[in-house]
Amino acid sequence: MHYLNLTRISLVFSIVVLLLTAGQAGAADKQDAEKIVVNALSTFNDFVADPNMTWFRDHVVHAKAIMIVPTVVKAGFIFGVFSGTGLALAHDSQSNSWSNPAFYTIGTVTFGLQIGGEAAQVIMLAMTEKGRDALLSDKVQLGADVSVAAGPVGVGAQAATTDILQFSRTKGIFGGLTLDGSVIGIRGSLNHAYYGKAVSPVDILIKRAVASPQAARLIEAVTRATQ
Repeated sequence: MHYLNLTRISLVFSIVVLLLTAGQAGAADKQDAEKIVVNALSTFNDFVADPNMTWFRDHVVHAKAIMIVPTVVKAGFIFGVFSGTGLALAHDSQSNSWSNPAFYTIGTVTFGLQIGGEAAQVIMLAMTEKGRDALLSDKVQLGADVSVAAGPVGVGAQAATTDILQFSRTKGIFGGLTLDGSVIGIRGSLNHAYYGKAVSPVDILIKRAVASPQAARLIEAVTRATQ
C-alpha cells in the first residue's frame, strides 16, 4: 500500500511537471498572450455579471491579487488531468492600483474513473499577503504551500484565514471543481513574448517595470469591480 501511494504521488507530480513545462520551451508568441488577456477580460466580466456570484463580488474588493484562468480543461479516463493557462494581476495598496498581467499555467491530476472532457472558467482571489507572494515563486502547490478554499466557503472565519479563494463557472458534473493540490507555474515564454523581454512576476506584479496598452481594458474592469 505504501508503495502504491508513492507511485501515485510520483505520477501526479510527473504529469503536473510536464503540464507546467510543456509550453515553456515552445514558440509562444505575443498573439497567444494577447488572446489570453482578451479571454480573461471576458471571463472576469462573466463572473461580475453572474447573479449567482454574489459571494465573489463581496470578496474581490478585498483581494490582494487575482488569477484568471479563462479555460481549465478536464480530460482523461483512468486518471483525469486538469490544465489551463491564465494570468494574474496584483493590487498595490499605496497607489490603490492594479498591475499589468503575469502569465501562469495551472494543472493537477485526479484518480478514479473520469467522464469525458469538459471545461470551466476559474478565478482565484489571493486574500492574504502569503497568497499574493506565492505567485512570485517559480511554482506553488495549492493546499500545500498556501491554503485554498472553493467559494463560497460558508463560514466567514474560514474565509478570513484562507490564502486563496477559488471560484469556478461550469456546467454538468465538472461544476464541483476544486483545485486543492493543483500546481501553479510561471509561463515565462508568454511573459517574454507579451512584454518583449525576459521578465519575472516580481518585475510585473511588484516592481511594475513593464506595461502593455493591450491590458488596459482588463485592468480597468478589475479596478471598477474592486472600488
